[in-house]
Amino acid sequence: MTQLLKEEEAGISHSILTLRKDLIKSLVPSDPHDPSNIILEVVSGRTTGGDICQQFTREMFDMYQGFASYKNWDFEVFNYTPAEYGGLHHAAVRIAGENVFRNLKHERGTHRVQRIPEVGLSSRMQRIHTGTMTVIILPQPAELDVSIDPKDLRIDTFRSRGPGGQSVNTTDSAVRIVHLPTGTTVECQQSRSQLKNKDTAMHMLRARLYQSMLGKETKQRHTARKQQVGTRSQSERIRTYNFSQDRVTDHRTGYVTRDIKKFMRGGDALEDLISDVAEHGDREAVLELVESSSSVKQPGS
Repeated sequence: MTQLLKEEEAGISHSILTLRKDLIKSLVPSDPHDPSNIILEVVSGRTTGGDICQQFTREMFDMYQGFASYKNWDFEVFNYTPAEYGGLHHAAVRIAGENVFRNLKHERGTHRVQRIPEVGLSSRMQRIHTGTMTVIILPQPAELDVSIDPKDLRIDTFRSRGPGGQSVNTTDSAVRIVHLPTGTTVECQQSRSQLKNKDTAMHMLRARLYQSMLGKETKQRHTARKQQVGTRSQSERIRTYNFSQDRVTDHRTGYVTRDIKKFMRGGDALEDLISDVAEHGDREAVLELVESSSSVKQPGS
């Protein structure tokens, strides 16, 4: 009888938890961009870490590619600028599938790595090195309502570059587009076709300008401000990947997971963390709604 009661208690507790999550989701205003595809960019840290930043950026790129495969999403590379020694300076990809933005929107921000370099130091001189990289997530609705005057564009062509800056193509197929009013710059050099690279670059430009428009419209919303990509300083990091301690820590929720190699493969371990962050964000949004409603004075008060 005791065993039956324990099983019933566990079932009821699970139902309560599920109902609680459903209630919170119903109270939080839906994000109209949740069903959207995205443009995801990974950018190596500029000021700290050196090669460790570029190596970490490549690993993060591989992680998101693995997660896209795990979720059966399309993963189309727009730009990939490798660094020396197998690292990565910058990459931009289009990820298309079911609710991509809803799943990945909380990944944007500064990610920090802590590790002991595998080569270059003797065992008695090894110490932990720290580096950062930035993840940028741009929603890409089916129709981007962005009007661009061709007169506002400067379009340059150049030869594709490989590691170290050397040319890897004999024709000027790579394309750089600068939106003069905002200074927004995009590049694409993935295809040998200049026309295709230009079309892809325009796609990326529209997404960035669209994101900028959204940022202006939602600047006064407290929840949105918390979710915006910051500068690349370590003080604004959202997550730390500590390879020497085999641990990943999300600083927004305190969520900790082990087996970092498994996590970096981009499967269920990453999905569990993403779900935890999303639930935390929903709870914070509900609390803000309650606080804002309670701060409104009642008539006659």
